[in-house]
Amino acid sequence: MKFALSIIPIAAALLVSAAPFKRDVNPALVPEFGHPSGLNPTGTGDCDGITNAAGQVVKIPCACPPERNEFLQSLNANVNAGFAVNNPSIKVSFPTDGSKDSQLARMQAVLVTLQNTKGPGVGCPAASTTFLAQQKAIQDGNAPPAPAPAPAPEPAPAPAPAPVPAAGGIDPALIPEIGHPSGLNPTGTGDCDGITNAAGQVVKIPCSCPPDRETFIKALNANVAAGKAVNNPSVAVSFPTDGSNASKASRINASLITLQNLNGPGVGCPAASSTLLAQLKDVQG
Repeated sequence: MKFALSIIPIAAALLVSAAPFKRDVNPALVPEFGHPSGLNPTGTGDCDGITNAAGQVVKIPCACPPERNEFLQSLNANVNAGFAVNNPSIKVSFPTDGSKDSQLARMQAVLVTLQNTKGPGVGCPAASTTFLAQQKAIQDGNAPPAPAPAPAPEPAPAPAPAPVPAAGGIDPALIPEIGHPSGLNPTGTGDCDGITNAAGQVVKIPCSCPPDRETFIKALNANVAAGKAVNNPSVAVSFPTDGSNASKASRINASLITLQNLNGPGVGCPAASSTLLAQLKDVQG
């Protein structure tokens, strides 16, 4: 009996070690929402969503889309489960290669997560993002190549300290989302679709705009560390970190300056390759 009992903990340990290891998805492979929350509130809980194919602004809940870190947590839970945690009948997969099928599977995973964040069919509508437009671009073969997946870091033995805004290392959570994908509906002449302006017209932008987020953050870090646009030194840059509307506006302005001076004085990407102006208007009230 003593020998039989001594086997139990060993067997249990083997079972535990055989359990599948769950890893978070690579954030670089998670599509950007492409639309800000809280845009032009009506006072009844509704805000502006995307402009649809008929040229109409779709109304969405002002809380949509959710905060990106919250969304990534929900997506990780769904991917690790293999289905929508809040709607288990819907399967979820998140392949990491650059094939068209895998890009479409990732788009489906983020749409399912978005629409079932709080319960079965209870979440945010697709119209609170540009996900459907991005999905169509992939289906039509017009999407830019997916980034190569980087290996996820091994779990740290202890929690990392909270990021401190500093030269070359501002807190990424405070950096506004660019809010628009690059390479959307190319014309074949180097132009792609930018945002839809107040007149309901789609603004044409260079297909390489906006830059990928990593490139943008590096350029913004350099500008903030210098206190000016490195490529346009007459333009001052500040990046305050408190939660006031004035500081939020300063951070959006810093992002706009960085975007528009990426490669030289006034040589970069136009504001219409982002939703930064709409975000600035919303902050300024």
